[in-house]
Amino acid sequence: MTPLPAAENRKLWAVGGRRVGSGGADAGAMIRTLRALALESEALVALFDARAIAGERHLLSAWAHLGRSREHGESRLRERGAEFALYVAGEDQLGRALAKVGVAADTERFVLVGERPLEPGPLLERFGLVLDPAAYPVPPSEATLGRLGIGEADRTAVAQSSWEGLVLERVALVDLNASTASEPGRARKDAPANPPGQGSSRPPPKGAGSKAKH
Repeated sequence: MTPLPAAENRKLWAVGGRRVGSGGADAGAMIRTLRALALESEALVALFDARAIAGERHLLSAWAHLGRSREHGESRLRERGAEFALYVAGEDQLGRALAKVGVAADTERFVLVGERPLEPGPLLERFGLVLDPAAYPVPPSEATLGRLGIGEADRTAVAQSSWEGLVLERVALVDLNASTASEPGRARKDAPANPPGQGSSRPPPKGAGSKAKH
């Protein structure tokens, strides 16, 4: 795969985090913080369950697809952060996407994503989190693939070194599914207007499947 640009040269950054002790903010409070941040800045901020994130390319690919969708006037949702979650999850419906990648009561490790000029430190504090490099970036595991809906048949059909490619395929399929659904004579499958709140060369797997409000 093409080497990633140096982190300091990227507009999008991501860091791992965990709660401060046992009394950190709950999932509901984190979602309220996301909503507040959406009103304060045009820069994207998103918070995901680290168990659903398959490394740096996963997020960068989802962000690139989001940008192309918006540039071409093909956005699915009004909120950028919500649409970003669709790509990260490889889903075309927000509810299913958030069930895969959104924060929940049992989330222990998080991935905080933002666009410059925002910086990670102050945002981690806003969410009641501290930096946790063990949470991100990490390579995809069987558990990560399962959470993203990639089953054993697809996983065992390729070498473990290609698991990242399976995830990137799911990201790209969001656009493919939308393109198919928008063809004449076919109904479009997504998408709620008001959300709550580089692929491999393998053929697409069967059954493929902030301003952020996850």
